[in-house]
Amino acid sequence: MRRAAVESVSGLPRTFWWLWTSTLVNRLGSFVATFLAMYLTVERGYSATYAGLVAALHGLGGVVSSVGAGVLTDRLGRRPTLMLAQVGTAASVALLGFVEHPVAIAAVAFAVGMTSNGSRPAVQAMIADIVRPEDRVRAYSLNYWAINLGFAVSASAAGLIAEHGYLLLFLGEAAMTLVCAVLVFVRLPESRPERTEESAAEDEERVSMGTVLRDGPFMAMVALSFLISTVFMQAYVALPVDMAGKGLSSSDYGLAIAVNGVLIVALQIPVTRFIEHRDPGRLLVVSSLLAGGGFGLTAFAGSVGAYALTICVWTLGEMVNAPTQTGLVARLAPAHGRGRYQGMYTLSWSVAALVAPLAGGAVLDHWGSGTLWGLTAAVGAVTAAGYALLLRTAARKDAGGNAGDGDTGGGEAAVGPESVKSPAPVEG
Repeated sequence: MRRAAVESVSGLPRTFWWLWTSTLVNRLGSFVATFLAMYLTVERGYSATYAGLVAALHGLGGVVSSVGAGVLTDRLGRRPTLMLAQVGTAASVALLGFVEHPVAIAAVAFAVGMTSNGSRPAVQAMIADIVRPEDRVRAYSLNYWAINLGFAVSASAAGLIAEHGYLLLFLGEAAMTLVCAVLVFVRLPESRPERTEESAAEDEERVSMGTVLRDGPFMAMVALSFLISTVFMQAYVALPVDMAGKGLSSSDYGLAIAVNGVLIVALQIPVTRFIEHRDPGRLLVVSSLLAGGGFGLTAFAGSVGAYALTICVWTLGEMVNAPTQTGLVARLAPAHGRGRYQGMYTLSWSVAALVAPLAGGAVLDHWGSGTLWGLTAAVGAVTAAGYALLLRTAARKDAGGNAGDGDTGGGEAAVGPESVKSPAPVEG
């Protein structure tokens, strides 16, 4: 076990571990989003409808920043974008603890969502810059593990802190985010690949948001990412509503959903060792089937134990999907377009966070939970088929010699030269 642990974390550059530490500290202080709805309804006395509107605006901020931060990551650099996002998050979160007017709260919540999500494309692009291609899946998995470990601790601590006043939550998150900004400023050098003078203008023209949008295989993957994201998002709106409809309490839901965090913290590193050098296409197919199947089985659950078992199934899919898909995006993206590509990938999750609650609630209201969980199983199966078709098509292009003659990251060069260097093939 000791040797396995050492092998899981060895060989990664020191810069990565400083970035990993900043991610962990950031998530240890992520209090506000978890308790925002409770703060608005219990502390401020607003309606549930208003709380839902504010939550939607918070998510909309994430949608806006996904693409904008991706562009800034490529133009300004990874380090400046991280600094802007973290300082902006600290300022907006602290302000949110003091504003009282409904319009002001909604506006600041939008700013919090925009700034707090602005660091994601920069972090993902920096990992691709500083980590060898063959180690990227492991690096993304370790970063994902830090996110969940930090969230698990912060969610537990936030409840205790809130008993002494919600303002402490806002100020605490602001302080922790500033610590992250200091870590970035002191320990993280800029990692953006340098352009030569001769190719700078050509690169900028070639790698633009238009390049990303015209990259058919990549945009197909973004669409598939959106589909599977809508499945995962049902855990936070439709699942508690379904459990309540079957006579289970909020504490029962808390106990069941805690299985998700516990499994990720306990098993993410062993799972990563298993998937690290395996075919990403097959892994994405398997993860989609696990996600759809796990949520589909929810239709037959009626007790806390049964719900926990279904959560175990789709959590395994989540642990495989997240690092595999992020690593694949890094392989598809050209070096000077990693921010834009990661931003577009992040957008798929941000839009799903907006759409999934609305769609899930509508299906529950009109057709019932059985229909909803059946649809999640169907979406998982469709996504799995889409991944299989997409990766098979990319492999055929690679075999035909289309992938090795350019590095634009789009269209015919979607598999890219980095996949040739990586021991993990696009299609086995």
